Amino acid sequence: MFTTSRGTTTTLLRCIAGLTEPTDGETVLEGVKVTSPPSKLAVVFQDYSRSLLPWLTVEKNVELPLLKTRFPAKQRAQLIEESLANVGLAGKGELYPWEMSGGMQQRAAIARGLAYQLDILLMDEPFAAVDAQTRIELEDLVLQMNRRLNMTVLFVTHDIDEAVYMGDRVVVLSGAPAKVSQDLKIDLPRERDQIQTKALPRYGELRAQVFELIQSAKQPALEKESV
Repeated sequence: MFTTSRGTTTTLLRCIAGLTEPTDGETVLEGVKVTSPPSKLAVVFQDYSRSLLPWLTVEKNVELPLLKTRFPAKQRAQLIEESLANVGLAGKGELYPWEMSGGMQQRAAIARGLAYQLDILLMDEPFAAVDAQTRIELEDLVLQMNRRLNMTVLFVTHDIDEAVYMGDRVVVLSGAPAKVSQDLKIDLPRERDQIQTKALPRYGELRAQVFELIQSAKQPALEKESV
């Protein structure tokens, strides 16, 4: 699980996903230049309300990427059922997005990626628009999926606590033009708990370290503006 903080991260994710061509240089994923959306990769965006088609049920939304595969209908149905169960939406497939809470809609968007049998999940500030309690639940959901399904998650957030709590590594980016300011290993126990993990002295130390890195990354841009 990688988390990143600050910088033009949406553009970065779009380049990795093959949705945007870089203006300079190239995007390479697992040794292969990215020229189109890679297989086994999915993106979950911040605005879940626009990610799901409101005229389709949840299970039909989850099925969308599978329609371009060679999976037979029976296997597609099984993948949809498993994916919804993995995000806590078992038995909710017949609902429409507008019948669900924001948290449930975001779970459905995550399930759509899981159904595709992905290896890499890109998440662009996916919990920024939900309430605090739902955010906590979704953070733990992603951690559980990450451990259980052994997939790589690149998670963009501007929330320091979220970055430290969820990440195995936190990559801090500078302001535009974005550069890697620091790649910090998060040496917390792999099993995370919202109360116990955040009570650890090491958690506080890492949080302070990320905060200082972000402040340092901002400083050159502030100095440039003042000139």
